[in-house]
Amino acid sequence: MGDKVQQFINANLNTDLHSLLLKKSPFPDVSMQEIVQQIKGKHVAQKKFPFLLKDGIIFPPQLNLEQSSSDKTAVYKSKILEGKKFIDLTSGFGIDAYYLSENFDDITLVEQNPELLQTVEHNWTVLGKKAKFINQKLESFLSENTEDFDVVYLDPARRDHQKNKVFLLEDLSPNILEIQEKLLSVSQQVVIKLSPLIDLKYLVSVLKNISRIDIIALKNDVKEIVVFLSKENSESIQCHCINLESGESDFQFQFGDEENASAEYAGPEKFIYIPNNTLLKAGIFNLISEKFNLKKLHPNSHIYTSNIRIDSFPGRIFEMEVIDGKQIKKKGQFNIISKNYPLKPEEIKKKYGLKDGGNDYLIFTQSKKGKLILKSV
Repeated sequence: MGDKVQQFINANLNTDLHSLLLKKSPFPDVSMQEIVQQIKGKHVAQKKFPFLLKDGIIFPPQLNLEQSSSDKTAVYKSKILEGKKFIDLTSGFGIDAYYLSENFDDITLVEQNPELLQTVEHNWTVLGKKAKFINQKLESFLSENTEDFDVVYLDPARRDHQKNKVFLLEDLSPNILEIQEKLLSVSQQVVIKLSPLIDLKYLVSVLKNISRIDIIALKNDVKEIVVFLSKENSESIQCHCINLESGESDFQFQFGDEENASAEYAGPEKFIYIPNNTLLKAGIFNLISEKFNLKKLHPNSHIYTSNIRIDSFPGRIFEMEVIDGKQIKKKGQFNIISKNYPLKPEEIKKKYGLKDGGNDYLIFTQSKKGKLILKSV
């Protein structure tokens, strides 16, 4: 797209897109639909990958943008991968590949969609980044390939033919279970990005040669599970819980540690601890108690307590006291947390006539002795 088209796009970034679509394009060779697609792309880029907010960058259709990683998670992964030769077998819009390949000399991108690959090749030229671009289905490429790579990366499509979301490995495209041995035959390390919904025990039961699993969240929202396969058999699987842009410490453990861990139980003490969502996703409820020397309120509450503040705890820490429901003043303003409690936050607000927000917290939960209400002090 020429300079005048780019100027028109930039001048209409805040224009109502529905009204724009009703107008005729001022450019004979660029439709208004194409212009609106670029404006939508810039809107997504502002939040997910601002490095692409540069004149000359072309954005693909909305679905390709939605399926792309944010630059935050891609930057994290780029810091733990290095070598000489890198290949992304499902490059898509190329966000992961752009960052993950930073520490490699030789970069290859494989993508079956010719228009999407052409867009990525154009954008990388604009950005001054070099790679080999191969328009081919992953399975065909693997059957013909004779090269070895230091790192193979793939992010399988997580929608079936009816566009429904799927996340089991055998339902993905490509089917990871069918190609895992072939992947390991061409690389020392295979890195696979998976849905945050995938169950870790299932993952370990069906995949061979797992050396590491990363649970990656952004501001406590779990975005992806990344599994590392190694050609060399690992005696143990290292698990990393990472909560980006939270200021919290990462947490590491070995898969299987939870089975040998035990929790101590007690009523609420001075400090209350709620693990971040990466730890909850990992399901290491007893291990948290053991590693941080915290007591658990109830087997199903996943809330912890102690009389000493543990600042390195990866989650939220509150200083709280036990109160009776009669002590809650109507029209009070609180942040409400409900865990292992019969009522949801909305139902609690309605019952006690509370407003949302403010600096104070109420936690509705259970200990082994019964239902509890905790108020921040």
